[in-house]
Amino acid sequence: MNSNFVKELEWRGMLHDAMPGTEEHLLAEMQSAYVGIDPTADSLHIGHLVGVMMLRHFQLAGHKPYALIGGATGMIGDPSGKSAERNLLDEKTLRHNQDALQEQLSRFLDFESDADNAAVLVNNYDWMKDFSFLDFIRDVGKHVTVNYMMAKDSVKKRLSSEAKEGMSFTEFTYQLVQGYDFLHLYKEHNCTLQMGGSDQWGNITTGTELIRRIGGGKGFALTCPLITKADGTKFGKTESGNVWLDANRTSPYRFYQYWLNTSDTDAEKYIKIFTFIKKEEIEALTLKHNEAPHMRLLQKRLADEITVMVHSQEDLDNAVKASNILFGKSTATDLKGLNEKTFLDIFDGVPQAEISAVELEGGLDMIAALAAQTGFLGSNGEARRELKQNSISVNKEKVKEDYKITREDLINEKFVLLQRGKKNYYVLVVN
Repeated sequence: MNSNFVKELEWRGMLHDAMPGTEEHLLAEMQSAYVGIDPTADSLHIGHLVGVMMLRHFQLAGHKPYALIGGATGMIGDPSGKSAERNLLDEKTLRHNQDALQEQLSRFLDFESDADNAAVLVNNYDWMKDFSFLDFIRDVGKHVTVNYMMAKDSVKKRLSSEAKEGMSFTEFTYQLVQGYDFLHLYKEHNCTLQMGGSDQWGNITTGTELIRRIGGGKGFALTCPLITKADGTKFGKTESGNVWLDANRTSPYRFYQYWLNTSDTDAEKYIKIFTFIKKEEIEALTLKHNEAPHMRLLQKRLADEITVMVHSQEDLDNAVKASNILFGKSTATDLKGLNEKTFLDIFDGVPQAEISAVELEGGLDMIAALAAQTGFLGSNGEARRELKQNSISVNKEKVKEDYKITREDLINEKFVLLQRGKKNYYVLVVN
C-alpha cells in the first residue's frame, strides 16, 4: 500500500487543485506522474523547486516520477502569465541544458536504482522533432475545438492584456503541444497524472481531454499553489535576479542568505514546502519559534536543510561561517579563510577604494586609510576622533591611530576590510 501522496501535499500547503478521483487513483497501486521543466537555462532556480519537491514526495509515496524537459515547448513559449515569448534553442544547447538539469534533479530524485519506481528523465523534443505540421493538425488538432482553447484562463488573460503584440499562433498552440506530451507519456509509459503550478491547470486539462478523445483512457490533473511572499514581492527573485541552484550563478552563501532572510510568515509556509521534515517536528519547531521569534529558529532550520539538499554540508558550514563574519563575532583568521567569491558576496554593495600594493610596503597609516586616500570618513579629524573612541576595526579587530596596514593584513592577497562601529564597512582593494 502506498502512502497517501495527496494528503501529504495537503498538510504541506502544496495542493491547489486535483481532478476528482485523483486520490483514489493513486491509492489503488503504483502510478506514474510527470512535471514539465523549461530547459531555457542550464540550471534550475528555486521557482522550479515546488514541482521538483512534488515529484520527490510522489516517489517517496511509492510512485514513479517522470521529469519532462520541455525541449520542444521551450522553443515556443507559454502564454500563462508571461508576456514575452521564449528564444529558440538549438539542439546542442538544449542537450547541454538537459544534462545539467538532470544532474541537479538527481539530488532530489532517484534515477539510478533498479527499483520499479526509479525516476525517468524525458525530453519532448525527442518525440516532437519528427512530427510534421500536417500530421499534427490532422492527428491532434482536429480533436480540440478553438472554443475549448479560447476558454482557457491563460489564453483569455493574454488576449485581454494590453500588450500591443497580442498572442501569436505559436503561443496559442502551446496547450495542444503540452496536451500531446501527456497523451504520449500516457500511451508510451502509462503515465496517468500531470502535475504543475496552478497556472498550468488549463494546459494540463487539455492533456486529459486528448487522453479521453484519442487514447480512450483517463488522465488526472493535480496542481500546487503559486508560491508568493508575504510582502508581495516575487518569490525566488532578488535584486540580482533569480536564485539559482547552480553555485556559479548563485553562490551557496547567497542561497543560504535568501532562506535565512525570509519573514516569519513565509518561513512557516516554506519549511513545509521546501524540506522533508515530518509534520510533528515542524509543529514543535513552529511552537518554539513563536515563543522566541528573535531566535529565527524556523529560518535557520529551513536555510540549513535546503542548502545541504541543493549544495552540501560543507557549503552550508562555509555559508554559516560567512554569515557570522557579517553578523556575529568573528576574527581576522575567519576572514582570511574566505575565498574571493564569498568575500565579495558578503560585502557586495559595500563602498570600495583601490590602493596600490606599493602603498603597503612601508605600511599605510590609519588616517590615510580612513580619510585622505579612501574617503571612507569625511576628514582626517573625523578619522582621528573615531580612532580615539575605539570604533575602528581592520579585518574585524580594533585598532588605534598608530596602527599601520601592511601586506600581512591582506585577505586573499587582495582585500582589507575596514569597519566603523557595528555596521559601517569599507573595502580596500589592493592592486
